Amino acid sequence: MTHTPHELAEEFPEYAQKIHDLKLSDAHFTRLADEYHVLNRSIHRAESGTEAVSDYTEIEMRKKRMRLKDEIANILAQG
Repeated sequence: MTHTPHELAEEFPEYAQKIHDLKLSDAHFTRLADEYHVLNRSIHRAESGTEAVSDYTEIEMRKKRMRLKDEIANILAQG
């Protein structure tokens, strides 16, 4: 399997432990992280040509990934 860029641990290496802890203790964070993961994998398949999607769909998926990443970043930045 090829490397999938933009995984949460790569995007936020300084928060690796916090990501792990939140996945175990915060249902909302877990849902966001899971949704991000599934979407990120779909984007990677589209970018690598494994899954055919329209340009519009790929752009919309990237926008959604950015919104999820921003929400996750906000949670991680909180004390």
